Amino acid sequence: MDLKTVNDKLHARSAALLLSLENRLERILQAWLLLGGLACAARIAFSPMPRGSSALPEVAPYLLVVAAPFVSTLLALRWFAKGDEQPQPVTRLARVGTWRSVSASEARLHRLYGTSGIMVSLLVGMLLNVPIRALEYLAAMPPVPPAAPQWLSTLHFAMTFDAVLFTSLYAIAFVAALRRVPLFPRLLVAIWLGDLTMQLLTAQLVGGTPGLPLKVAGGLQALLEGNVKKVLISTAIWLPYLLLSTRVNVTYRHRVPA
Repeated sequence: MDLKTVNDKLHARSAALLLSLENRLERILQAWLLLGGLACAARIAFSPMPRGSSALPEVAPYLLVVAAPFVSTLLALRWFAKGDEQPQPVTRLARVGTWRSVSASEARLHRLYGTSGIMVSLLVGMLLNVPIRALEYLAAMPPVPPAAPQWLSTLHFAMTFDAVLFTSLYAIAFVAALRRVPLFPRLLVAIWLGDLTMQLLTAQLVGGTPGLPLKVAGGLQALLEGNVKKVLISTAIWLPYLLLSTRVNVTYRHRVPA
Protein backbone atom coordinates (compact mmCIF):
# COMPACT_ATOMS: atom_id res chain seq x y z
CA MET A 1 0.00 0.00 0.00
CA ASP A 2 1.58 3.28 -1.12
CA LEU A 3 1.55 6.58 0.73
CA LYS A 4 -1.10 8.11 -1.53
CA THR A 5 -3.52 5.27 -0.78
CA VAL A 6 -2.97 5.69 2.94
CA ASN A 7 -3.53 9.44 2.71
CA ASP A 8 -6.71 8.92 0.69
CA LYS A 9 -8.08 6.50 3.28
CA LEU A 10 -7.25 8.82 6.17
CA HIS A 11 -8.87 11.73 4.36
CA ALA A 12 -11.98 9.67 3.66
CA ARG A 13 -12.25 8.69 7.32
CA SER A 14 -11.79 12.28 8.49
CA ALA A 15 -14.43 13.47 6.01
CA ALA A 16 -16.85 10.81 7.26
CA LEU A 17 -16.22 11.82 10.88
CA LEU A 18 -16.71 15.49 10.01
CA LEU A 19 -20.01 14.73 8.28
CA SER A 20 -21.11 12.72 11.30
CA LEU A 21 -20.32 15.63 13.63
CA GLU A 22 -22.28 18.06 11.49
CA ASN A 23 -25.30 15.81 11.04
CA ARG A 24 -25.47 14.61 14.63
CA LEU A 25 -24.72 17.85 16.43
CA GLU A 26 -28.30 18.16 17.65
CA ARG A 27 -28.19 14.63 19.08
CA ILE A 28 -24.82 15.36 20.67
CA LEU A 29 -26.31 18.39 22.43
CA GLN A 30 -29.30 16.38 23.60
CA ALA A 31 -27.02 13.63 24.91
CA TRP A 32 -24.95 16.25 26.71
CA LEU A 33 -28.00 17.61 28.52
CA LEU A 34 -29.12 14.13 29.51
CA LEU A 35 -25.78 12.69 30.60
CA GLY A 36 -24.57 15.95 32.15
CA GLY A 37 -27.79 16.31 34.10
CA LEU A 38 -27.58 12.73 35.36
CA ALA A 39 -23.96 13.21 36.42
CA CYS A 40 -24.83 16.39 38.33
CA ALA A 41 -27.82 14.73 39.99
CA ALA A 42 -25.65 11.84 41.10
CA ARG A 43 -23.00 14.23 42.45
CA ILE A 44 -25.59 16.07 44.53
CA ALA A 45 -27.38 12.93 45.69
CA PHE A 46 -24.22 11.19 46.92
CA SER A 47 -22.58 14.21 48.54
CA PRO A 48 -22.41 13.67 52.33
CA MET A 49 -23.57 17.07 53.56
CA PRO A 50 -26.60 18.38 55.41
CA ARG A 51 -29.35 19.91 53.31
CA GLY A 52 -30.51 23.46 53.94
CA SER A 53 -34.01 24.85 53.57
CA SER A 54 -33.43 25.51 49.87
CA ALA A 55 -31.52 23.34 47.42
CA LEU A 56 -31.21 26.07 44.77
CA PRO A 57 -27.81 27.47 45.91
CA GLU A 58 -26.41 23.94 45.84
CA VAL A 59 -27.92 22.95 42.49
CA ALA A 60 -27.40 26.23 40.58
CA PRO A 61 -23.63 25.82 39.91
CA TYR A 62 -24.18 22.35 38.43
CA LEU A 63 -27.05 23.60 36.29
CA LEU A 64 -24.77 26.35 34.98
CA VAL A 65 -21.97 23.92 34.13
CA VAL A 66 -24.39 21.78 32.11
CA ALA A 67 -26.47 24.55 30.55
CA ALA A 68 -23.72 27.06 29.67
CA PRO A 69 -21.97 25.07 26.88
CA PHE A 70 -25.34 23.93 25.55
CA VAL A 71 -26.63 27.51 25.26
CA SER A 72 -23.25 28.75 23.97
CA THR A 73 -23.27 26.15 21.21
CA LEU A 74 -26.79 27.10 20.13
CA LEU A 75 -25.86 30.79 20.11
CA ALA A 76 -22.65 30.11 18.18
CA LEU A 77 -24.58 28.12 15.57
CA ARG A 78 -26.78 31.17 15.11
CA TRP A 79 -23.89 33.68 15.13
CA PHE A 80 -21.84 31.64 12.66
CA ALA A 81 -24.64 30.35 10.43
CA LYS A 82 -22.74 31.89 7.49
CA GLY A 83 -19.34 31.92 9.12
CA ASP A 84 -17.39 31.33 5.92
CA GLU A 85 -18.92 34.52 4.47
CA GLN A 86 -17.62 36.74 7.26
CA PRO A 87 -14.92 39.21 6.19
CA GLN A 88 -11.25 38.56 6.71
CA PRO A 89 -9.60 40.56 9.53
CA VAL A 90 -7.91 43.76 8.44
CA THR A 91 -4.66 43.05 10.31
CA ARG A 92 -2.86 39.73 9.88
CA LEU A 93 -1.38 38.29 13.06
CA ALA A 94 -0.13 35.04 11.49
CA ARG A 95 2.88 36.14 9.46
CA VAL A 96 4.86 32.89 9.39
CA GLY A 97 5.53 31.57 5.90
CA THR A 98 5.10 33.04 2.43
CA TRP A 99 1.50 33.30 1.33
CA ARG A 100 -0.57 34.85 -1.44
CA SER A 101 -4.07 36.14 -0.68
CA VAL A 102 -6.92 34.85 -2.84
CA SER A 103 -10.60 35.63 -3.09
CA ALA A 104 -13.16 33.71 -1.05
CA SER A 105 -14.49 31.98 -4.17
CA GLU A 106 -10.99 30.92 -5.22
CA ALA A 107 -10.24 29.63 -1.74
CA ARG A 108 -13.41 27.49 -1.76
CA LEU A 109 -12.28 25.86 -4.99
CA HIS A 110 -8.92 24.83 -3.50
CA ARG A 111 -8.55 21.09 -2.87
CA LEU A 112 -7.58 21.67 0.78
CA TYR A 113 -10.44 24.01 1.61
CA GLY A 114 -12.58 22.75 4.50
CA THR A 115 -12.28 21.23 7.95
CA SER A 116 -11.44 17.64 7.09
CA GLY A 117 -8.03 16.02 7.45
CA ILE A 118 -6.09 16.78 10.61
CA MET A 119 -8.51 19.62 11.39
CA VAL A 120 -11.07 17.01 12.46
CA SER A 121 -8.76 15.97 15.30
CA LEU A 122 -8.67 19.55 16.54
CA LEU A 123 -12.47 19.79 16.29
CA VAL A 124 -12.95 16.58 18.27
CA GLY A 125 -10.40 17.73 20.85
CA MET A 126 -12.25 21.01 21.45
CA LEU A 127 -15.57 19.19 21.68
CA LEU A 128 -14.23 16.61 24.14
CA ASN A 129 -12.76 19.38 26.26
CA VAL A 130 -16.29 20.33 27.33
CA PRO A 131 -17.28 17.05 29.09
CA ILE A 132 -13.75 16.53 30.41
CA ARG A 133 -13.74 19.97 32.01
CA ALA A 134 -17.22 19.43 33.43
CA LEU A 135 -16.33 16.01 34.86
CA GLU A 136 -13.21 17.43 36.50
CA TYR A 137 -15.38 20.09 38.10
CA LEU A 138 -17.90 17.51 39.35
CA ALA A 139 -15.12 15.37 40.79
CA ALA A 140 -13.43 18.29 42.57
CA MET A 141 -16.40 20.38 43.77
CA PRO A 142 -19.06 18.99 46.11
CA PRO A 143 -22.16 21.09 46.87
CA VAL A 144 -21.32 23.92 49.26
CA PRO A 145 -23.51 24.41 52.36
CA PRO A 146 -24.88 27.90 53.09
CA ALA A 147 -22.58 28.37 56.08
CA ALA A 148 -19.38 27.39 54.27
CA PRO A 149 -16.04 28.88 55.38
CA GLN A 150 -14.63 31.69 53.29
CA TRP A 151 -11.92 29.60 51.68
CA LEU A 152 -14.45 27.03 50.49
CA SER A 153 -16.85 29.66 49.11
CA THR A 154 -13.97 31.36 47.27
CA LEU A 155 -12.71 28.06 45.89
CA HIS A 156 -16.18 27.03 44.78
CA PHE A 157 -16.83 30.35 43.03
CA ALA A 158 -13.47 30.31 41.23
CA MET A 159 -13.80 26.72 40.05
CA THR A 160 -17.43 27.20 38.97
CA PHE A 161 -16.56 30.35 37.03
CA ASP A 162 -13.66 28.55 35.36
CA ALA A 163 -15.78 25.55 34.34
CA VAL A 164 -18.71 27.61 33.08
CA LEU A 165 -16.56 30.10 31.16
CA PHE A 166 -14.21 27.72 29.40
CA THR A 167 -16.68 24.95 28.56
CA SER A 168 -18.66 27.72 26.87
CA LEU A 169 -15.66 29.21 25.08
CA TYR A 170 -14.38 25.87 23.78
CA ALA A 171 -17.90 25.08 22.54
CA ILE A 172 -17.99 28.42 20.70
CA ALA A 173 -14.53 27.78 19.23
CA PHE A 174 -15.70 24.35 18.03
CA VAL A 175 -18.62 25.89 16.13
CA ALA A 176 -16.39 28.67 14.76
CA ALA A 177 -14.00 26.06 13.38
CA LEU A 178 -16.81 23.93 11.99
CA ARG A 179 -18.40 26.93 10.25
CA ARG A 180 -15.02 28.11 8.89
CA VAL A 181 -15.13 31.51 10.61
CA PRO A 182 -12.04 33.56 9.61
CA LEU A 183 -11.39 34.61 13.21
CA PHE A 184 -11.27 31.01 14.49
CA PRO A 185 -7.45 30.64 14.77
CA ARG A 186 -6.98 33.81 16.82
CA LEU A 187 -10.11 32.99 18.86
CA LEU A 188 -8.61 29.66 19.89
CA VAL A 189 -5.27 31.26 20.75
CA ALA A 190 -7.10 33.86 22.87
CA ILE A 191 -8.93 31.06 24.70
CA TRP A 192 -5.65 29.30 25.42
CA LEU A 193 -4.17 32.50 26.83
CA GLY A 194 -7.30 33.14 28.88
CA ASP A 195 -7.24 29.58 30.19
CA LEU A 196 -3.64 29.92 31.36
CA THR A 197 -4.40 33.29 32.96
CA MET A 198 -7.43 31.85 34.75
CA GLN A 199 -5.39 29.07 36.33
CA LEU A 200 -2.87 31.60 37.66
CA LEU A 201 -5.59 33.92 38.95
CA THR A 202 -7.37 31.04 40.67
CA ALA A 203 -4.17 29.98 42.41
CA GLN A 204 -3.57 33.55 43.58
CA LEU A 205 -7.17 34.19 44.64
CA VAL A 206 -7.81 30.95 46.49
CA GLY A 207 -4.26 30.54 47.78
CA GLY A 208 -4.50 33.89 49.55
CA THR A 209 -7.78 33.08 51.30
CA PRO A 210 -7.38 32.79 55.10
CA GLY A 211 -7.94 29.35 56.59
CA LEU A 212 -7.25 27.33 53.45
CA PRO A 213 -6.26 23.82 54.66
CA LEU A 214 -2.86 22.60 53.51
CA LYS A 215 -4.35 19.39 52.10
CA VAL A 216 -6.82 21.36 49.99
CA ALA A 217 -4.09 23.76 48.88
CA GLY A 218 -1.96 20.83 47.72
CA GLY A 219 -4.85 19.28 45.80
CA LEU A 220 -5.72 22.61 44.21
CA GLN A 221 -2.13 23.18 43.15
CA ALA A 222 -2.00 19.74 41.51
CA LEU A 223 -5.29 20.40 39.69
CA LEU A 224 -4.25 23.82 38.42
CA GLU A 225 -0.83 22.58 37.35
CA GLY A 226 -2.54 19.78 35.45
CA ASN A 227 -4.77 22.30 33.67
CA VAL A 228 -1.78 24.47 32.78
CA LYS A 229 0.11 21.47 31.39
CA LYS A 230 -2.86 20.43 29.25
CA VAL A 231 -3.19 23.92 27.78
CA LEU A 232 0.54 24.17 27.11
CA ILE A 233 0.58 20.75 25.44
CA SER A 234 -2.41 21.68 23.28
CA THR A 235 -0.73 24.95 22.34
CA ALA A 236 2.57 23.26 21.51
CA ILE A 237 0.82 20.72 19.29
CA TRP A 238 -1.73 22.88 17.52
CA LEU A 239 -0.26 26.38 17.31
CA PRO A 240 2.33 25.41 14.64
CA TYR A 241 -0.47 23.70 12.72
CA LEU A 242 -2.68 26.80 12.92
CA LEU A 243 0.18 28.93 11.63
CA LEU A 244 1.71 26.71 8.95
CA SER A 245 -1.02 24.38 7.68
CA THR A 246 -2.05 25.06 4.10
CA ARG A 247 -5.56 23.82 4.91
CA VAL A 248 -5.91 26.30 7.80
CA ASN A 249 -4.56 29.17 5.71
CA VAL A 250 -6.78 28.38 2.73
CA THR A 251 -9.90 27.81 4.82
CA TYR A 252 -9.67 30.54 7.43
CA ARG A 253 -7.26 33.11 5.96
CA HIS A 254 -8.04 32.73 2.23
CA ARG A 255 -4.41 32.55 1.20
CA VAL A 256 -2.30 29.93 -0.54
CA PRO A 257 1.44 29.23 -0.61
CA ALA A 258 3.18 31.83 -2.75
